[in-house]
Amino acid sequence: MKTDIEIAQAAELLPIRSVAKHIGIAPDELEVYGKYKAKLSEEYIDKIKRNPQGKLILVTAINPTPAGEGKTTTTVGLGQAFDKLGKKAVITLREPSLGPCFGIKGGAAGGGYAQVVPMEDLNLHFTGDFHAITSANNLLAALLDNHIQQGNLLRIDPRQIVWKRCLDMNDRALRNIVIGMGGKANGMVREDHFVITVASEIMAILCLASDFRDLKERLSRIIVAYDYSGNPVTAKDLQAVGAMAALLKDAMKPNLIQTLEHTPALVHGGPFANIAHGCNSVMATKAALHMADYVITEAGFGADLGAEKFFDIKCRMADLKPDAVVLVATIRALKYNGGVAKEDLSRKDMGALQAGIVNLEKHIDNIHLYGVPIVVTLNAFSSDTPEEIAYVQRFCEDRDCEFAISEVWEKGGEGGICLAQKVLDTLESKESLFEPLYEDSLSLTEKIHAVACQIYGAGGVTYTAAAKRQLEKLERDGFGKFPVCIAKTQYSLSDDPKLLGRPVGFEMHVKEAYVSAGAGFVVVLTGDVMTMPGLPKTPAAYKIDVDDDGKIIGLF
Repeated sequence: MKTDIEIAQAAELLPIRSVAKHIGIAPDELEVYGKYKAKLSEEYIDKIKRNPQGKLILVTAINPTPAGEGKTTTTVGLGQAFDKLGKKAVITLREPSLGPCFGIKGGAAGGGYAQVVPMEDLNLHFTGDFHAITSANNLLAALLDNHIQQGNLLRIDPRQIVWKRCLDMNDRALRNIVIGMGGKANGMVREDHFVITVASEIMAILCLASDFRDLKERLSRIIVAYDYSGNPVTAKDLQAVGAMAALLKDAMKPNLIQTLEHTPALVHGGPFANIAHGCNSVMATKAALHMADYVITEAGFGADLGAEKFFDIKCRMADLKPDAVVLVATIRALKYNGGVAKEDLSRKDMGALQAGIVNLEKHIDNIHLYGVPIVVTLNAFSSDTPEEIAYVQRFCEDRDCEFAISEVWEKGGEGGICLAQKVLDTLESKESLFEPLYEDSLSLTEKIHAVACQIYGAGGVTYTAAAKRQLEKLERDGFGKFPVCIAKTQYSLSDDPKLLGRPVGFEMHVKEAYVSAGAGFVVVLTGDVMTMPGLPKTPAAYKIDVDDDGKIIGLF
């Protein structure tokens, strides 16, 4: 059996100009990065704003196993299936982070015969967007420390610096560090921290900005520290906005690549969903809606994280109204939620399936809260049995959900035609009545309670003393109207990764809260979630290499 990277490297790619021509983009409306990658020009994005908008389809999932269960693969395959049906469709995805590529998951471009390509480029440096974000983030950090070193006219309190440096790599040793060692010329000695780039506020800002003017306005609002009187100090105060914007100028433009079957894909931005808002850029999604009749996008991890943040943060800020949701499940993940160990997921176990399907039920209930029609799809594995599949199908149909098997990993677009037809039928027969979960006017604790109790199934929320003080200060400082971005484990509806299935009545534990004033949301940290992941005992990096012919191997 071929690996994902072997399938991708054997594919015959079209020149990116040919892919663009397929959806009406002229050659001079692209900024080309080699033969197979390009960015959409500002002129093209401005021009298409006059076009009517297509239908927006969100692909999300149940809580996954630690291996992941194919949400991106389903998204890509569904786009290819729409193309096979003669529909004008564009896929919009996030860019993969280097951290997981070299850590646990390996590459993140789909899988099997439902991938976006060039796979190696996408998973590694791509068009340099993440490097630009990292540089802009760290420029702000350097300007902050330099201001203190050069006299500190803003009276920044070094004990109240909240801006962290970032790196797009899993490096636990950088979570808590000391800088300024070695004498006065090297700056003030203080504790500092790193987050992974995909959890940084700059990443969130780039993905939520509607245009370049909005980007600069958001950058200017970033809070980097507080002064000795407790007043916020911003990037604007440090005169950092112009230089940061210059670094981000090209990164703001959506990237165009293709699937294995040459379906156009806009891949842009990459915030994590367990510790950030988990969606591709607003600019890419809105551009795609003006480029095609159908836009298929994905939001990270389970619907409790990705879909909730897509609905309550991205759609709220960008005035997007999703028309349908595809909810991805696998027999394997359902059995995992029923208590089966990861190494035993391929064995038939109807008892575990029946115990774990309550996880799917909760995600269905959650999406119904938002008023969006649902199609449930099983991402097929060879170990699935007819009895298991029939049980899941009956379960979904009893809950007013369309159901389809997805075989896109094995068959590409052809394996997604049944799913695509179910989605088209749903779009024609069911109206989306989308509304966010909560109103802006609620307090931050009321918003946290709404998500925890209505989406996760918690019985209540507990706060550390520090988190209570932080939330009270954020309310006093005028950030109470912001949506909340809750960071928690992806493996459970709760904040405890070992609490599988559909837990009820548990307490969710909030340990910290801070504002991302430029992004426009309040981050709420729960459980043991960390904003700088670490590498596992056997990282995926061990298997990655370049052969004597210059071909990358082992990426996935």
